[in-house]
Amino acid sequence: MPDIVRFSVSLENDLLGQFDSFCTEGKFATRSEAVRHLIREKLVSSQSTDENSHVAASLTLVYDHHKTKITDKLLDLQHAHSESVVSTMHVHLDDDLCMELIALRGHAGELQNLADALGGLKGVHHAKLVFACSQSISPLHLHSHPHPHKHTH
Repeated sequence: MPDIVRFSVSLENDLLGQFDSFCTEGKFATRSEAVRHLIREKLVSSQSTDENSHVAASLTLVYDHHKTKITDKLLDLQHAHSESVVSTMHVHLDDDLCMELIALRGHAGELQNLADALGGLKGVHHAKLVFACSQSISPLHLHSHPHPHKHTH
């Protein structure tokens, strides 16, 4: 477990009451867990605005698969950005709608451009890009030999 540092925070009573409600609604075990959650969320948010940060992200698309060549266009764009697309999952929501979940890795600006291109296709009803890593990650290695490594969480 990483070293834990204790520090204090001064808040107005009203703001503390709102924060305690946030903690309860969010099912956080302690205020410290809630503070860590908010800090990580803010770090992810600020990092995603740096176009050159190397990040992990997920893109959720909901689209009408009956629209002309939508599936081909989605696949063509994903293949054109194969260095960024790590994995995809396809879900049939009903007779008309499909959901595509795409795991991405790369520079934040490039991932945003890809999300904008995919989300802008005719037939896409919903597109949501979520940056998921609060620290810069190393680029994806696209070769077949293994790299022994440790995960630190």
